[in-house]
Amino acid sequence: MQNAIRTTHSTTVACQPGILQPIPAVARYVFFRIAETADAASLQASLTRMKSLVDGESTVAALGPQLVNRLGAEVPRLREFPALSGPEGLSVPSTPATLLLWLRGSDRGDQVNRTRALAQLLRPAFEVEHIVDAFRHGPVNKAHAHDLTGYEDGTENPEGEEAEAAAFVQGTTPQMDGSSFLANQRWLHDYEQFESFGTLERDHIMGRRLSDNEELEDAPETAHVKRTAQESFDPEAFVLRRSMPWLHSEGGRDASGLMFAAFGCSLDAFEVQMRRMAGLDDGLVDGLFRFSRPLTGSYLWCPPMHNGQLQLAQIGL
Repeated sequence: MQNAIRTTHSTTVACQPGILQPIPAVARYVFFRIAETADAASLQASLTRMKSLVDGESTVAALGPQLVNRLGAEVPRLREFPALSGPEGLSVPSTPATLLLWLRGSDRGDQVNRTRALAQLLRPAFEVEHIVDAFRHGPVNKAHAHDLTGYEDGTENPEGEEAEAAAFVQGTTPQMDGSSFLANQRWLHDYEQFESFGTLERDHIMGRRLSDNEELEDAPETAHVKRTAQESFDPEAFVLRRSMPWLHSEGGRDASGLMFAAFGCSLDAFEVQMRRMAGLDDGLVDGLFRFSRPLTGSYLWCPPMHNGQLQLAQIGL
């Protein structure tokens, strides 16, 4: 696939195409940290080698503020994820990420092999910090994937030209146009708590009926749909969601939830949604917090593409 996505108006967004494509069957989020012995020169060399395996489609690359700063560069509007505290002890953590590679595809074995190849290319300046495996859940013939609770995720995603406007920087510089800002969180679900709620109560938490995905007009103001209604903000706060369920098994026990990913032309739209979810606007906390909580929170920048490779001129490469 070409690295440019064409709109109905014949304009071109030089983005990493995997951001616009549907949720894959399986995915892997590989987080890297900077090695203690790394300097700017070794970081640049490692990132230059990495470009040969990052096509923006099967592998989407995202750089964190710490890495950009270590390179002596600047990405306008990139910042660290803010830690938030809300009513009743609610906590939204900030866990800065240095470098994230989102591996997308249909073959888990291929992703294991690609992880090893990418880690080798990035040595010695980078080390694998942790890996989160994820997968698509729900009917394969539907446009949107489902959370493990069974509810559809991303129903209100913008589409086509509107998706590109929401997700990608446009009309600035060749170094920035086509890039995207990523808000990433790993949410842990408490299924016993969720299953203790009745069917109507679950629907009111989400703001939609599980049976047909229809939005509930009489849902409470704490319903997730109402807390994050993108058109209800001023200015409107549209993002492109590409979230996936994750699973980790250890010691005979499973932990799982949603690997949340929102791509935007800036980080502002996600941030105002998160603040409202946490009750910082009006004291009303999103119903999701009744059975789920974020374990991580990070902001990253996804560079644009040029001639089939990452365009890293913004960071001096």
